[in-house]
Amino acid sequence: MRMDLHRDAVEALIGFTAPTPEEESLREEFLAHLRAHDSAMWRECVPGHLTATTAVISHDGERVLLTLHTKAHMWLPMGGHCENGDTTLAGVALREATEESGIAGLRLLPGPLALDKHKVWCHPPHSFHLDVEFGAVAPPGAEAVISDESLDLRWFPVDAVPDPSDEATRRLARRAREVLRSQAPFTRG
Repeated sequence: MRMDLHRDAVEALIGFTAPTPEEESLREEFLAHLRAHDSAMWRECVPGHLTATTAVISHDGERVLLTLHTKAHMWLPMGGHCENGDTTLAGVALREATEESGIAGLRLLPGPLALDKHKVWCHPPHSFHLDVEFGAVAPPGAEAVISDESLDLRWFPVDAVPDPSDEATRRLARRAREVLRSQAPFTRG
């Protein structure tokens, strides 16, 4: 299964059309990392490893669910490491979003939607998360349940992501809303 996930990541990145030159550079870097490291999908890969993040948005696309991350102390989307049994990056994204939001019935949007690379401390003094980012839609009336991985969990307007956060979070929330709205028919509800 480990090689299935590795293969899926390569296919997902080959099929991803980067919307910015910076993300095209990241796409190429992530693919080179996958070619260089059989363990690129796993936390044990010291220089860095692929992770999956998901912006969970409300059914109408107006709000995004963010977690106040226990280690980063920032408002961030749900996400994390690949685990044994995972076979696709999209599956990792959906599993992490479901676990961290407590919301059943999330619907993954077509993706990936974005790429991001950031420094983390999985292997001191640091390593990198090569983050492949997705969006998911919560069913109407969904109520989030805080997990052990979060200090807080709240809905925010997509255009008003609070500080402390980062531009990658804001960009992912906007892109998820755009993809949802591009799916016909869209009605505000």
